[in-house]
Amino acid sequence: MELPLGFRFAGVACGIKRAADRLDLSLVVADGPVTAAGVYTQNQVFAAPVGWCRGVTPTADVRAVVTNSGNANACTGARGDADAAEMAAVTARLVQADNPQQVLVLSTGVIGHFLQMDRVRRGIESAVPTLAADSDAFLRASDAILTTDQSRKIATRQLSLGTATIRIAGMAKGAGMIGPNMATMLAIVLTDAPLEPAQAQAMLQRAADTSFNCISVEGHTSTNDTLLLLASGAAPGLPLDVPLPRDQQAMIEHAITELCIELAKQIPTDGEGASHLIEIRVSGAADDPSARTIASAVAASALVKTAIAGNDPNWGRIVSAAGYAGPAIDVARTKLAINEHVVFEDGRPTEFDRMQVHQSMRDAKTVVLDLIVGSGAGRCTHWTSDLNEAYVKFNAEYTT
Repeated sequence: MELPLGFRFAGVACGIKRAADRLDLSLVVADGPVTAAGVYTQNQVFAAPVGWCRGVTPTADVRAVVTNSGNANACTGARGDADAAEMAAVTARLVQADNPQQVLVLSTGVIGHFLQMDRVRRGIESAVPTLAADSDAFLRASDAILTTDQSRKIATRQLSLGTATIRIAGMAKGAGMIGPNMATMLAIVLTDAPLEPAQAQAMLQRAADTSFNCISVEGHTSTNDTLLLLASGAAPGLPLDVPLPRDQQAMIEHAITELCIELAKQIPTDGEGASHLIEIRVSGAADDPSARTIASAVAASALVKTAIAGNDPNWGRIVSAAGYAGPAIDVARTKLAINEHVVFEDGRPTEFDRMQVHQSMRDAKTVVLDLIVGSGAGRCTHWTSDLNEAYVKFNAEYTT
């Protein structure tokens, strides 16, 4: 695995999670000050680490990211704010940063519980000596941010800019409490490209709009959602004091966006108890925001999600969800295909082999819904998971 230059990683178990051997504290440490940008939850109830990071990014002066999993440090008042600040301060001291504001803090887990700061401190202290720039260290850091995830979520990219090679890597977590406009997710994207803070922030926001803002599981926006982009500028062969040409900036942004989409899709794929990823492709809407609204309505429908769980090509649930979403659709020009099987066209159902479509859904991990709602230029792709008994059972028992 080729990782961006200028970063080291660590992941340790410090006893925040119930299982004492599960990794629950992660460090990403830059060799020197790096550019950092962030996109955060839109929930008015937000966790202490979100408030801390919002106050720091965008910036050209970050040295580290410290993440704990198993406890969200959300709805914890002044003590939660103090605990987030202490996580930054302890990390800053141990990685020899100049001040705590050079450290970004992330937390994820159960809401409304105070952090056991003695364990967190010991975790940071034990993680720092293990920092390394290799793949094993990156994977341990990636595993340490997980909570109910069934597997790690990582992605990498490389691109050539003249004679220089740019590397991009990302880690994410998330499986439940996932809604549009971020989700119960953390993600850290790293690159050794040279980016200015404002440039990185704009790139990250646009990437988020077509990736992490286009996923859902049950539509519940979390208190802790955080997406970070760190750029070290350590790739050899690129000037640090001269802005990159626009075409090279566009190439970097495209690669970051594609990596974010890859990470984002892994979240509903891992939805708690999910058996299918549902990819909803809406086109023909009046504009992109209208297409996004329609896609989100289809994704949020419990009837659509349960039909997909049962491998039922129930076109009526999908088309009617598009109809009540709000934006105007042209019913006479509406067309729906499920896994490339056309089941509705020109305002009426088609004659299709129901068993064939059922089998195509049953045999595919990803069920693709192509929905054309008119002749406009608006389009959006949204990813969600199906809804079945396993999801209900898991979340009914989550904190008991």
